[in-house]
Amino acid sequence: MSSDALKVAAAERALQYAQPKMRLGLGTGSTAAKFVDLLGARVRDGLEVVAVPTSEATRIQAAALGIPLTTLDETPLLDLTIDGADEVDDELRLIKGGGGALLREKIVAAASDRMIVIADATKRVHTLGAFALPIEIVRFGATATRNMIEMLAGDVGCHGKITVRPGKDGQPFLTDGGNLIVDCAFGRIDDPEGLDDMLKVIPGVVENGLFLGLADAAIIAGANGVEVIEANYDDTLPEDM
Repeated sequence: MSSDALKVAAAERALQYAQPKMRLGLGTGSTAAKFVDLLGARVRDGLEVVAVPTSEATRIQAAALGIPLTTLDETPLLDLTIDGADEVDDELRLIKGGGGALLREKIVAAASDRMIVIADATKRVHTLGAFALPIEIVRFGATATRNMIEMLAGDVGCHGKITVRPGKDGQPFLTDGGNLIVDCAFGRIDDPEGLDDMLKVIPGVVENGLFLGLADAAIIAGANGVEVIEANYDDTLPEDM
C-alpha cells in the first residue's frame, strides 16, 4: 500500500471512535486531514458532533466539509482528539509539529479526555529524534533563545543543528500565533522527559513538540494491516468498538 493509502486506513479505524454528540479535537497535518475528510462524510450522513480545529488550515478544511465547529473558550472540555504524529515511540511518546501547529495541538490534546494518534508505520520508532524536534519560540530575542536551547539540550545529551524553519516565501515560517519554529536535528533523544523539563525553563520558548503522557492510543497502519497500541494508563481504549 502507498503511504497515502496507509494514512487513510489509520484514519478509517479512528473514525470508529467518533460517536454521536462527541466534542472532538481535530488535528493538523496530512494524516489528520484524511480523518477530517472522513469525518465530514459521516457528518453529511447525519453524525452529530462538534469540533475544535488545531489550526487555521484544519478550520478551513472542516468548515468546507460542513463539520460544526466550536472553540475551547465555548467548549473547554473535549471528549476525544484525533491527531497525527511525526514520530511515535514504544511508550506512545510523540514528536509533533511538522505541520507547524504544535502549540494549538498540545492545548487541544490536554483539554481532551482522550487522544488517539493516527499514523503510518514509518512514524513508529524505538527512540525519538530522527525527525527534527520542532520548538515554537517568540520572535523577540530569537537568537538568544536558540542559543539557550542548544546549551540546555546539550545538558541532557541532545546535540545537533538548530535552524529557524523557513516559509514558502523564503521568509521565516510563522505559526498561527505569529511565532517562529526552530527545528532541532538531535538525531536521538534518549531522555525526552529531561529535555522537556529543560525547554520549559527557557523564557522565549512557547512550547515544544514533545507530547509526553498525552496519547491514550496509537493507530498504526502498515503493510500487515492496522494495529491499535494502547498506552499503559488506567483509562485505555478498547481495541475495537
